[in-house]
Parts: sequence; C-alpha cells; structure tokens
Amino acid sequence: MSTLDGEGGSATRRRPGRRPGSADTRGEILAAARRVFAEKGFDKATVRGIAREAKVDPALVHHYFDTKEGMFAAAMQLPITPDEIIPVLLDGPREEIGERLVRLILHVTAAPETREPLVALIRSAMTNEQAAGMFREFITNALLYQVADRLGVPHLRVEAGFAQMFGVIMGRYVLKLEPLASADHEELVELLGPTIQRYFTG
Repeated sequence: MSTLDGEGGSATRRRPGRRPGSADTRGEILAAARRVFAEKGFDKATVRGIAREAKVDPALVHHYFDTKEGMFAAAMQLPITPDEIIPVLLDGPREEIGERLVRLILHVTAAPETREPLVALIRSAMTNEQAAGMFREFITNALLYQVADRLGVPHLRVEAGFAQMFGVIMGRYVLKLEPLASADHEELVELLGPTIQRYFTG
C-alpha cells in the first residue's frame, strides 16, 4: 500500500535516485565520471561506482547514458561514440571498410567543435600517463577490439590501421604539416583508403 501524506491523502513519492535540489544532475554525473575514469581508468570504472561518486542511484545514470562507453565519450567531450562508429565501419562491403574509416575520421575532425575535444584528449594522453592509460583502454577495448573481433581480424592489424590514422590526425591538426593540413578530403580518402583497407583484408 502507498504511503499517504499531507491533506487529502495525496501520495508523496520522490523520484528514485535524484538528489533533492540538484539543478544539473547530468552535469554532476559527468563530473563524477571524469573523476572515476581518471582514478580507475576506463576498464575498472563502473556505472555503480560513478553513481556512488555522484550520490545518485545507478538507475539515474542509465537514464542519461545507455552505456559506459557513451558516458565516457560525453565526459571527455568526444565528438562520437563507439556505438556510432562501429555500425558505420561494419555496415557495407568489407572491401570498402578502409575508405569508410578514412572518410569517417576526416568528417569527425573537420569541424573545430568536434575536433578540438579529441585533439585535447590526444595532447593530454601524450604528456600524462594517467590520461594515456584511460584513453588507451577506451580506444582498444571499447572500439578497436570490438571491430577486430566482429571482422575476425587480428588485433595487431586493427591497431596498426588506427595508428596510421592517428598519425594523420596529428600531422594534419597538431603539427599542421603541409600539404597534408590543407589537403582535400576526397584526395586523402583516395590516398589513404587502400592502405587502411590492407590492414582489414590482408
């Protein structure tokens, strides 16, 4: 039976998991997630642990974020999540996966608002071992190995392909090497697509 309170016996129920007076529950969860990911890394961080840090019910965390991967991407302000990347790579002819990957990365990094958070995380990972470990765990376990296992490709091949595209991002947007930095997208897709494809098909 419901607990009744107040005049007229109206039922008073507090929504589960929400801390009273919280104006930005999602923001507080993300702040807690950043602290937990920084302390424990991506692999050892749990939704329950993040909820405990944010002082909310785990169900409320799931209300805002479907997966831990999605929460990490939001916490780190990444422009795209594994749930968005993996279908793009896997849906379509396998012989065109190299082209799709190059085109996707160039598209995601084209606009400053989506590129800058990613470049900031890369810079941080290059100078901070804690950030490097967190980024490494996320990239390998949440993305690269997922793609490799679904395609039946050795992890080494997928990591090598990623390393090449990582170098392209660094050269294009951090070092600003010319003519790489100003090269047209289609020119780069034509140049890099076949090379990346080799990692997936041998």
